[in-house]
Amino acid sequence: MKLIENNKFRYIFRKIRHYDPIKYWEMRSKVVDPSYKFRVKKLWYLYRIKKMDAFNNASFGTNFNSGALFKTPPILPHGLNGIIIGHDCIIGRNVIIHHQVTIQHGGKIRIGDNVMIGAGAKILKGAIIGNRVKIGANCVVFENIPDGATVVLPKPRIILKSADN
Repeated sequence: MKLIENNKFRYIFRKIRHYDPIKYWEMRSKVVDPSYKFRVKKLWYLYRIKKMDAFNNASFGTNFNSGALFKTPPILPHGLNGIIIGHDCIIGRNVIIHHQVTIQHGGKIRIGDNVMIGAGAKILKGAIIGNRVKIGANCVVFENIPDGATVVLPKPRIILKSADN
């Protein structure tokens, strides 16, 4: 009985937030895939994605037949709230993106696997983020970050490197 109640509440919360993560990422995968041939369906999905993005002041770099490349859908603890991602970014597996994060378009930004990006962080052109990196809240990253590093302060300062580099 408790499982049924939880599913009802999930459905209600998804309607209130205008974001259903399962449907969103399924539709997005079809919109950015140039080999998916159903153009009308693809346009309908793009419309629905842009509507969800607009309600949440977000953009995940989704264009017709192109867009940011996500190896797996990111983990969004606060939903889509204010997240902006450029169209040419490459984002790895198990990336946690908190609210109000901006990843700039241009310069082929690459983010590795198992990265945590704190609330309000900005990642600018040309930055390459390694694996297992933690980026603190409100950091502005404009240079490459090595694997296993922790970045804090508005001007990035690497304070910890793991020994397995």
